Amino acid sequence: MKSYIPLPAPLDTDLLPAAPPGAAPLQPELLSASAEDALRALRLEAASENTTSSYQSALRYWAAWYWLRYGQPIALPLPANVVLQFVTDHGEHLTAQGAQSGLPAEMDAQLVQQGFKGKLGTLAHSTLVHRIAVLSKAHSHQALPNPCHSTEVREAMSHLRKAYARRGKLEQKKAALTRPLLEQLLATCDDSLKGQRDRALLLFAWASGGRRRSEVADARMEWLQTMGPGQYLYDLRLSKTNQSGSARPENFKPVVGVAGAALAQWLDAAGISEGALFRRIFKNGKVGDAALSALSVNNIVKERCALAGVEGDFSAHSLRSGFVTEAGRQNMALADTMAMTGHQSAATVLGYFRAEAPLANKAARLLDDPQTD
Repeated sequence: MKSYIPLPAPLDTDLLPAAPPGAAPLQPELLSASAEDALRALRLEAASENTTSSYQSALRYWAAWYWLRYGQPIALPLPANVVLQFVTDHGEHLTAQGAQSGLPAEMDAQLVQQGFKGKLGTLAHSTLVHRIAVLSKAHSHQALPNPCHSTEVREAMSHLRKAYARRGKLEQKKAALTRPLLEQLLATCDDSLKGQRDRALLLFAWASGGRRRSEVADARMEWLQTMGPGQYLYDLRLSKTNQSGSARPENFKPVVGVAGAALAQWLDAAGISEGALFRRIFKNGKVGDAALSALSVNNIVKERCALAGVEGDFSAHSLRSGFVTEAGRQNMALADTMAMTGHQSAATVLGYFRAEAPLANKAARLLDDPQTD
């Protein structure tokens, strides 16, 4: 038997309070302007600072490009042909003269001059994909017909990716900072406040499971539990895979050993007992109150790579990929590794585990083995 919830008995409207003067009744089929504002504010608050910034930057670029291309302000919804024009303007196609894009040189120069583009030329494939995705989300948020879902746009993006793959132009993953490389970076950290902060930051990010740069920037004392001298449990309340802040056992990440000792040393030297774990240090040696930004975390990694003479395409994400790669090298259990990193997909982690597996394949060394009769 199906259960059901009975409707309430009709209300005696005579007993209900009268609506305040000037408050017109709402129409059930329409959302009020104040509710729309509130929902928009909630959406912005729920999004990470990096996500909000990247979306705003992408939409500003769309508006500037549209103005130059069509001579009028952008207005949604856009027809699919506009999106196709954007793809051909910013993606390369082969011609008799070589690879070219459709954006006129003078427009490209204007976009760079006005600060909407970083440099002349085509966009990186990942940037182009991101800008299409942002436009798609802008249409979805307003419940408008979405040109990015059209067959023509989907096919164009598929063809672009395949063409770039054939030319070897797809972006490669950031290089991994495995343990030997990480130790080179740590060797550049002296006993100054900056050196102690950077050492603690690098070890906290790497050893606690390869934290994302936003997670390092957002780390706070209130979420750090002291379990003993130089031993901590960090409650990772918000992450890419737990954006709702749900309480889960796997939220707790150990910060122990050399990482715990470095964190204890930094907190003591900086006099931090509440607020952000990692902060700006001013030229006068004073430790600020505000947290480092995610960009600053990325810059610290790059700066330490330069000081250590570690060459390659490294970023803050290299700490995360380095942790997973090192776990694979040392034959750590997949479940234990995923508990630290917070990855939801075993396939993603196995991709790092297997990154150097071909070099260990015995079948690749058949000619090296001595022949025996």
